[in-house]
Amino acid sequence: MKYLKLFGVFLLLASCSTTQLVENWKNPDIDIYNPSKILIVGVTSNLEAREQFENKLKAEYESRGIEAVTGLEQFEASFTSEKQSEEELKRLENNLIADGFDTILFTKVIGVEDKISYRNDYHQYDNTYRRFSEDYLKYQDAFYNPEYYNEYTVYHAETSMYCICPTKDRELIWKGYIDIIDPESVKETVNDYVRLVMVVLEEQQLTNPKPLIDETNTEAIK
Repeated sequence: MKYLKLFGVFLLLASCSTTQLVENWKNPDIDIYNPSKILIVGVTSNLEAREQFENKLKAEYESRGIEAVTGLEQFEASFTSEKQSEEELKRLENNLIADGFDTILFTKVIGVEDKISYRNDYHQYDNTYRRFSEDYLKYQDAFYNPEYYNEYTVYHAETSMYCICPTKDRELIWKGYIDIIDPESVKETVNDYVRLVMVVLEEQQLTNPKPLIDETNTEAIK
């Protein structure tokens, strides 16, 4: 049954149109973790994207009965663009603990790549029967024919979950590496990314599952 569940999760992740989970790591000392109050921080110079991202994650956590606060609500917008010292961050953590926070979910872009993908079906040659001349003719214009290849951009992102429990030092609970592939819409990309993160965190038992909502119109029944 567990393998069927994992297979279903992988199918769900594969269906995301702009995001792909590359790798993730869970602290082996933690089996189940349920945040009670979480701070959501996204680091990007695109304020619109950051606001949508943090608010979308906040809504997901609140729908699971978990109190969530965005970085834009907690700090000035310039906080993530200004250099912070270790002492300042430690003081920040102490203030968050005093305010009842126990978890930070921190997301950032760690790299950008421009890529080229070559079409396998160019000229629709029969791959089962090909002479040298046919092969050469097919690929000779690969470097200058725009119909042969597609150029796109991949953003490498990282999301980390930290415990800021008062009885221990800041502890990494989970880290996920996610590729954002050729994004065209901020809203679509944010939705895909948040959906993927929450699916993985649920599977890893690092957040409460989303309760089923009975959408039946009770007034109509009456």
